[in-house]
Amino acid sequence: MRAAIVEAPGKVTVTTVPDPAPGPRDVVVSVASCGLCGTDLHILQGEFAPTLPIVPGHEFAGEVVGVGRDVTELTVGDRVAVDPSLHCHECRYCRNGRGNLCERWAAIGVTVPGGAAEYAVAPVANCVRLPEHIDVKDAALIEPLSCAVRGYDVLSSTLGAEVLIYGSGTMGLMMLELAKRTGAAGVDVLDVNPERLATAGLLGCSRSAARADELDRPAGWDVVIDATGNAAAIQDGLGRVAKGGTFLQFGVADYATTAVIEPYRIYNQEITITGSMAVLHSYERAAALFASGVLDPSVFISDRLPLDRYPQALDRFKAGIGRKIVVEP
Repeated sequence: MRAAIVEAPGKVTVTTVPDPAPGPRDVVVSVASCGLCGTDLHILQGEFAPTLPIVPGHEFAGEVVGVGRDVTELTVGDRVAVDPSLHCHECRYCRNGRGNLCERWAAIGVTVPGGAAEYAVAPVANCVRLPEHIDVKDAALIEPLSCAVRGYDVLSSTLGAEVLIYGSGTMGLMMLELAKRTGAAGVDVLDVNPERLATAGLLGCSRSAARADELDRPAGWDVVIDATGNAAAIQDGLGRVAKGGTFLQFGVADYATTAVIEPYRIYNQEITITGSMAVLHSYERAAALFASGVLDPSVFISDRLPLDRYPQALDRFKAGIGRKIVVEP
């Protein structure tokens, strides 16, 4: 089969590799679409993945074409989206229901071969069968949506909150859509990319701007979400939280990124600073939301490229071109 492989930091190729075989409780998925995200850029940089080479791709969906001997839940021909999370279920975090913090954390497309290939293997427990009305080529959006759902689980948002989101890429736009549906009184979006900012307007944000200074809210916002991982955005956002408000670090920053906090202000104004890591008990709910039409795939997916152009797809994503970019083997 054909697969993209990150061979070494900064080097990705598309080549022929052996077809995968399922274990007893695995299925083989013929990949219909595989999304790119910031994690893939970190893997390309040599971060996140414990060892290289690796077949990336943790956002994917497709059709079951093979099943392990002990699989009864799915059959060949079923269309599925795949939760990439691989938790050990044994460490203290897994036992406490916090598998996304697993001491042996692993994921399809990060630590084991993923969906940037013609075929991928996944545990049957990680697969969600798709309803007939869903186009399987759009269903790669379910994984990032499940991360956004997890973010809102962490926020425990209150009705009538004023929300500020840094970044209008895929994740920022998904957080916008969820904020609108969780009772926010207003959702403002910031981005230096005019094209992406225009999409936030199309999706119904309250206000949009390149900088928070352009928006008139001197008291700050009840909820501030960083969906960029950019140091300057994070630093600015920390200073925009209203009294009693919450700052959510949602974007994936480089390991070396730092920000300065003001401990007295955090204490005196009862500000919460928190984070959201990947997927946790949120994939099935994201699949249900997706099936209900919470996202418009035609808005979110800007580029569909063949698998052989995976390196070029990464280049486009790194350059900030478009929104969600998917490859279709």
